[in-house]
Amino acid sequence: MSKFYSNISGFYKLSLEERQQQLAELSKLNIEETKLLENLGYLSRDQIDTFIENVVGSYQLPMGVALNFKVNGKDYIIPMVIEEPSVVAAASNMAKVARKLGGFQSEEVKSIMISQIQLTNIRDINDAKEKLQRNKDKILELANEQDPYLNKLGGGAIDLEIRELDTRKGKMVIVHLFVDVLDAMGANIVNTMAEAISSYIETLCGAKIYLRIVSNLATQRLAKCKAVFDKELLGGEEIVEGILNAYEFALADPYRATTHNKGIMNGIVALALATGNDTRALEAGAHSYASLEGRYKPLTKFELDSEGNLVGEIELPLAFGIIGGITQSHPMARLALKILNVESASELSQIAAAVGLAQNVGALRALAAEGIQKGHMTLHSRNIAKLAGVPDNLVEEVARKIVEDHKIRVDYAKEVLKKIIKNKKV
Repeated sequence: MSKFYSNISGFYKLSLEERQQQLAELSKLNIEETKLLENLGYLSRDQIDTFIENVVGSYQLPMGVALNFKVNGKDYIIPMVIEEPSVVAAASNMAKVARKLGGFQSEEVKSIMISQIQLTNIRDINDAKEKLQRNKDKILELANEQDPYLNKLGGGAIDLEIRELDTRKGKMVIVHLFVDVLDAMGANIVNTMAEAISSYIETLCGAKIYLRIVSNLATQRLAKCKAVFDKELLGGEEIVEGILNAYEFALADPYRATTHNKGIMNGIVALALATGNDTRALEAGAHSYASLEGRYKPLTKFELDSEGNLVGEIELPLAFGIIGGITQSHPMARLALKILNVESASELSQIAAAVGLAQNVGALRALAAEGIQKGHMTLHSRNIAKLAGVPDNLVEEVARKIVEDHKIRVDYAKEVLKKIIKNKKV
């Protein structure tokens, strides 16, 4: 293979078909593999070619729906896009448990995003900070000129926060621009506003500005949700005790807390993917928020009520949007939002918090009751059976057998299939 294998000039200028053809030649793809690239699913060629650069194909994941969710008295069907077995089932099951005692209670989520503007090489720190405060109204006015329509709808730049940082490159002043982005995720508009006001701030403060960019630590968009999970439906007092012990483990140990929070994000990210939201921003914000107090901690809290039921709470920043970006241009994202029947980004964030809490309880219950692998591997066994070439009408039978024998492997699935076929012929 040539050392210039990936140094392809003008690849982005080619049509989709030409890119696919060139990639197939370079990677020596066979006919079946080339056909996979050509299969764009529900996306048209024009649609997919506008999403990202150098498009060569479409990558699809399963979309399921979690059921039984009641949030603030309203029922929801939750679309989830994920490849991990048992996630959708766990969320549905725990939503059913919570439903018995009233479902999930989520607080209103604000729609304020933060953009950061980095001032360096400042001649006089105190003078710069004083000028920023004195000219705050002018700065906000300049920012709001970038999106009059957002202002008309009741959103826009609303405030500044001035922070002083000591860095290895000397003192810096960081200006936080707070923008009410309403039903958008908001990164694009806050970045546009930050860039628009930077020149004025630079001149005003006698400083050099480098970064002006959204922060994904969206502490002004905190989602808080609470639910009571019936102890009997969870499996009894011993299971509840196991969940509480698992929580205390996560509270004391960042190694466990990381996996604890990963379970929460299984649900939230699956919902974000389904609705076309920025999963990387949500993940970064959640894990950063878990560390804000100087040590990585779980994003949920658990305790018992007076009846011995499990009370769960979750708090994390969630910058979901229902307008703008791929949420409107992707056909499945539009469909997912229609299934959800939400009216605002705040409502979607409240639902996401409930899904994260349900998913967390489901994972902890599985760990406390039987170990996480049993549920995972039961579902995974079907995939193994299919990989082994098992016909559709025998998949369940083979999957059940390899789970019973604790040999969830392709080679063993083939053995089981041979025995089943042999027995049927006898």
